[in-house]
Amino acid sequence: MLKNSAGAERGRSNPEPSKHNMKLTLEHHHLRSTDELDSLIEERILALQPRLQIDEANVRLEHRRESSPAFRVHVHLVTPGPDVLAEGRDHTLRAAIEKVMAALEARIGDRIEKRHRRVRGNLQEPTRMRLGQSRC
Repeated sequence: MLKNSAGAERGRSNPEPSKHNMKLTLEHHHLRSTDELDSLIEERILALQPRLQIDEANVRLEHRRESSPAFRVHVHLVTPGPDVLAEGRDHTLRAAIEKVMAALEARIGDRIEKRHRRVRGNLQEPTRMRLGQSRC
């Protein structure tokens, strides 16, 4: 389900019913909402789903004329465990979107790697090997 800042909802059919449904909210500040832009963001967020269960995604797109760089994209992913936050700024909206998506992918990758390190760190060697004894 896609909901934009104007409150209008556009339903997207989920081709795989076994996948977890995600609520996606887009806020546009000093920008017009376009189907092309909204679809791009939706596709990029949905592409993260195989790596991370996302319950809700809040995306805020801003155009600040008085600041440089003028475009800012802020993404808040609500997930089981700690939420994932990222922000991207650039002189074009597409570049800011690419930056925030790269930051999200890096954070998700760090989270997965941390989980793997924790699991590997909890594995114990057999007692004989820790004490330096051989099987003989």
